Amino acid sequence: MNGTQTTAATAAAELAARRAGVTIRELHGLDEMHEACRVLDRIWRPDPGKPLITPELLRVFAHSGSYVVGVDRSGRMAGFCLGFLASAGLHSHIAGVDDSVRGRNAGFAVKQHQRAWALERSITTVTWTFDPLISRNAYFNLAKLGAEPSEYLADFYGAMQDEVNAGTETDRLMVRWELTGEHAVASAAGTPRIVTADGAGARTVVALDAGPDGRPVLGRQDGDTVLVRIPAEAEELRRTDPSLAREWRYALREVLGGLMAEGHTVTGFDRDGWYVIDRRQESQA
Repeated sequence: MNGTQTTAATAAAELAARRAGVTIRELHGLDEMHEACRVLDRIWRPDPGKPLITPELLRVFAHSGSYVVGVDRSGRMAGFCLGFLASAGLHSHIAGVDDSVRGRNAGFAVKQHQRAWALERSITTVTWTFDPLISRNAYFNLAKLGAEPSEYLADFYGAMQDEVNAGTETDRLMVRWELTGEHAVASAAGTPRIVTADGAGARTVVALDAGPDGRPVLGRQDGDTVLVRIPAEAEELRRTDPSLAREWRYALREVLGGLMAEGHTVTGFDRDGWYVIDRRQESQA
């Protein structure tokens, strides 16, 4: 691995952590793993007796060389991330921070730490999944980090029992983060990957939009650029109108999932809630 790239990545990670006011450290001891599991319980609130992961398994992941880190603020663990070695490089399985550091860019600091950690071990690709209906996560992953969607996974985890995911089918978008690519390098320097629906071009069509009543409306897919809308607050919609939330889930699966299955490339996500798809490029999946 290029030593200059690794040094720059480490410096970027340290700067991101300082700006977020957190310390990110690898975990090793069993007591630390118990603390990490308590953090996960605070964030996802699983059913009692059905933990997301056990301290013993985390200990195995850490001991075998996987990425197991805690996020500390003021002497207290407030976040956690687990990534394990996979065929693509590193797969980042779960990451989250609690309310005490939310809104401080701690998540960005974790990803920059993860990038530096991987590059130090000559790993150049990180993959992970996220719910494609959650607008803030789509923007963070595709714009702020510059990761690229590679696969739409319908109901990937099946029914889950935590409060965050309960009652919804668990569709996920798999992304690849090429750590030495131009978008990841720009991200580390604080430059997001910006695409806008307004600047998409003359042969742009809308394949999915919100109607006047807030329901999903299917449109056209025959342009060079295709726009796919998601609701601004899908998590709130799950609580207030579960039926409408399911309509959006199925519509997005049909449209975004269908376009990706045909090999079309998602080039980004804009702040107004649009996935931008280029039908002139083939997907890298």
